Amino acid sequence: MKIKTKFAALVVAFLITTVGISQEKKVASPAETVKGKIGGADVTIMYGSPSVKGRTIWGELVPFDAIWRAGANDATMFITDKPLTVEGQKLPAGKYSLFVIPNQKESTIIFNRVAKQWGAYEYNQKEDQIRVKVKPQIVETSTEKLVYKINANNVTLSWDKWNLPISIK
Repeated sequence: MKIKTKFAALVVAFLITTVGISQEKKVASPAETVKGKIGGADVTIMYGSPSVKGRTIWGELVPFDAIWRAGANDATMFITDKPLTVEGQKLPAGKYSLFVIPNQKESTIIFNRVAKQWGAYEYNQKEDQIRVKVKPQIVETSTEKLVYKINANNVTLSWDKWNLPISIK
């Protein structure tokens, strides 16, 4: 009888554990990392990737003309092991928080020397290494999850119906 009781308790514990694990929620804005080469530099971008979920992103969820962490949760981190030229401005090798001030005509991309920040709540403009301007590209096909792409000569942030290409050499 004791063996049956122990076996039944073990089965119940297994079922409770299995049900608990299967009911864990998926992370709303999972952490993503993208790596690539630009010239001879190794570039890494670490960011939280939110989804559109039927929302209006640009101008509402992400307000125009206000600082945005360029992702979800922690501020997006941009890491380069060699100096780069971003939209004509020199960016030394290092780790940076990447921020965006979106605007329909021209958005500002910011590389801030404080590499690890939660959101943009303690963003300090005095810590900016460089600021550059880029023109948003409106596209027909929506990108559901925010994504960064690294190519040979640029980085592109794509989300919803916007691409923000940043020329990097």
